[in-house]
Amino acid sequence: MHSLSNARVADRPLAGAGVLVTRPARQAGPLAQKIAALGGSPIIFPAIVILPPPDAAPLAALHGRLHEFDVAIFVSANAAEFGVPASGRWPDGVAVYAPGPGSAEALAALGIAGVQVPATTFDSEGLLALPGLTDVRGKRIVIFRGEGGRELLADALRQRGARVDHVACYRRARPASAAGLAAAFRDQSIDVVTVTSSEGIDNLWSVLDAPARAAWQAVTTLAPHPRIVARARELGLAATATAGGDAGLLAGLLQWSASHVPRS
Repeated sequence: MHSLSNARVADRPLAGAGVLVTRPARQAGPLAQKIAALGGSPIIFPAIVILPPPDAAPLAALHGRLHEFDVAIFVSANAAEFGVPASGRWPDGVAVYAPGPGSAEALAALGIAGVQVPATTFDSEGLLALPGLTDVRGKRIVIFRGEGGRELLADALRQRGARVDHVACYRRARPASAAGLAAAFRDQSIDVVTVTSSEGIDNLWSVLDAPARAAWQAVTTLAPHPRIVARARELGLAATATAGGDAGLLAGLLQWSASHVPRS
């Protein structure tokens, strides 16, 4: 049975802690590395499998006319990683927005700096509160998102007078199997869970058996948005909100570690 070290030191505050990282595969690595650097044992299991769209032609066509837009919005880190042109070239004069620090970090890693993020909540509502998206009458806006994304953002911007296009640059799927994850929960290798979407929570819940679900309910779940926390609590999970991005999750992990009583 996994147990936490009673001898944590300042530079290894997560020593002995098994931390489940559920970010999509392309984003899980950096967070896992930071957890390991703090002494934790990251367990990577993407709650959402991210795939390219079945038809890449609409995205390619839009890349060819990016210069026509005034504003581009990437709704997630996945939208950034799958939606930014492979050439890395971004037209001058197209302002870029993202709903939170994680998405902004992904865009910066792809060479797009100066991304504007909300000052209130890290979501569509927060984006809509930004001054640059308040008076958009006559502006051309493109939204990069996944298949079946929320319509709130596009509808609100159209009501404000903008001409809005959107393009699906990725699609989401459930994990095919969770046998290894269920075993890790049952043998108490997982001490704390990090989740970054309500969909991810639902995906994990659907593929776990009853004993693994009960084991998940017995540990802390950290999530960077109140809406995700609310969904987790509906399933009986002991969920706590953190700030956004990897930095917010890491801060939440450190706070959890400082107050956590090791399992025996």
